[in-house]
Amino acid sequence: MTFQRARTDEQRDIRRQAILDTVSSMLDEMPVAAVTLNELSRRAGLAKPNVLRYFESREAILLELLDRFLQDWLADLAGELAAGVGEALPLAGRASAVAEILSRSLSGRTTLCELFGAQYSVLEHNVSVEVVARYKRASLGRLTTMAALLQRYLPELGEQAVLFSLQTMATAGAVSAYSTPPPSLQAAYAAEPDLARFHLEPDAYLRLAVTATLLGVLPRP
Repeated sequence: MTFQRARTDEQRDIRRQAILDTVSSMLDEMPVAAVTLNELSRRAGLAKPNVLRYFESREAILLELLDRFLQDWLADLAGELAAGVGEALPLAGRASAVAEILSRSLSGRTTLCELFGAQYSVLEHNVSVEVVARYKRASLGRLTTMAALLQRYLPELGEQAVLFSLQTMATAGAVSAYSTPPPSLQAAYAAEPDLARFHLEPDAYLRLAVTATLLGVLPRP
């Protein structure tokens, strides 16, 4: 593909979206750590300097994708909660339903959880103040959206809804690091089944962790 510089804002937006779509498809095939600018450039048909005309670094691309994935998840979560939580249920029933839906929904989005896990240690490095501040401003909006959504079904959370939302995303990121062990560790688990206690199944562990956190922030009778 011969590179032609985008001349208009519309053309630049199309080029940026094409880069984001390429990285998104790469994440369907490989972990975050394996995504490189060289491979992205090859798949997108752009030289690396041309990719960097639109994003200042690999991490900047992944941060923008994380925000988009988070926005999409919250839109889906709204429907899942509406379908699965009876607002007339007592507090215990609503809390149990919310925890179940959150854990199931997140465990089905492995890429989102992996990006959560890489956010602080990887993605927020090698980016400018402008880029990371823009991402954090967007994240505040997503956090507010999630907290308001949870308060609709658990008004008892009050201001703790923000803390619970943040803790849920952090937990999902942490669990993702344990849920896909490398081949050598898989072999060790197979040879010594007792060691497999360290392998966490995302759905089961997230359900336990989210439920425990939710019980911790809900007001006591």
